[in-house]
Amino acid sequence: MLIGQKVTVLGAGVAGLTVARALALRGAEVTVLEQAAEITEVGAGLQISPNGACVLKALGLGEAIEAAGMRAEAVELWDGGSGTRVLRLDVGKLQPDAPYRFVHRADLIDLLAVGAREAGVQIRLLQRIDKVTLGAHPPRITTAQGAEIDCGLLIGADGLHSRLREALNGAVAPFFTHHAAWRAVIPAGPGIAPVAQVFMGAGRHLVSYPLRGGTLRNIVAVEERHRWVEESWSLRDDPMGLRIAFRDFCPTVRGWLEQVEDPYLWGLFRHPVAKRWQASGPEAGGWGAAILGDAAHPTLPFLAQGAVMALEDAWVLADALATHDTPAAGLAAYQQRREARAARVVDAATRNARHYHLAGLPRAVAHLGLRAAGAVAPGRLLGQFDWLYGHDVTG
Repeated sequence: MLIGQKVTVLGAGVAGLTVARALALRGAEVTVLEQAAEITEVGAGLQISPNGACVLKALGLGEAIEAAGMRAEAVELWDGGSGTRVLRLDVGKLQPDAPYRFVHRADLIDLLAVGAREAGVQIRLLQRIDKVTLGAHPPRITTAQGAEIDCGLLIGADGLHSRLREALNGAVAPFFTHHAAWRAVIPAGPGIAPVAQVFMGAGRHLVSYPLRGGTLRNIVAVEERHRWVEESWSLRDDPMGLRIAFRDFCPTVRGWLEQVEDPYLWGLFRHPVAKRWQASGPEAGGWGAAILGDAAHPTLPFLAQGAVMALEDAWVLADALATHDTPAAGLAAYQQRREARAARVVDAATRNARHYHLAGLPRAVAHLGLRAAGAVAPGRLLGQFDWLYGHDVTG
């Protein structure tokens, strides 16, 4: 039950703003605490597959995401060196009522922030939280100024370095996956197709798709390397390093990279799925805490499901709390409903990196098999993703 329940959400990213609206629509009094001075996102693209689009639609944001994002037709795999297409998956045919979309991350954040405020959510900026304490008392947050605040229900949507995750599970050191990723946005030429293209090569791959009505091209390029790279979304790199890494790719890719002026670079680290997603006090206490999104199950960007898993988590968490008599029961149901699926997505994303980066004979055999399967039974290949894209947490 959520009517009148006071909820504090840490973080105003995709997970935090979505869960804030979902809870507020069910009667909760929600406050979001965000450490930044304003709600902004560094420019980058996102893919919102049907399993995420159905959440936005159920939250009353269907028209907003339709206006903000391009409807995707397909995802294509290409041989990076020769520039020949290996496989096309027509994702545009998956779910017409919840289409696959490409959206600028900043545009998604904007529409979620508007949606949260319209639902009555209070968003407080410049709220840095240094510590979360759990014990025989309601969840307690300690601000950078030293103030201690007890919360009725605390939701940690504070990302990879979540204070609440640490309070629930202790500190766990992630390990470097020996992958580094660049991201950039460049102007798009006329007539860009609404298709995500994955150019695969030995030890590296590059993903590209259009944004903002086809006026921009989003680029994410990943390279295997042993050199350690910081786990940061704000580290910039010399574009020459990106061009050198993909110098043996086809002219199409090299032409795009010549336009990149100021790429971001970040190291990809593997964080384990949290063992403990939630905690609650005595049944009569009415308090609890839970984590979601990257705070609960950080996902490598090889399946385009990081933001979508946050959307799914947000819906299930709000639904579980609204349909159970106590926070303890609702929080336990939330973890039970989400844990196995999140772990499966994390594992699938990790496997994709290996598939994209094959070299030599294994690569030639794999590409031959994909071409044959795409020619003979393309629907069957796409059907292998039914467990992912066909899953509707709102149903």
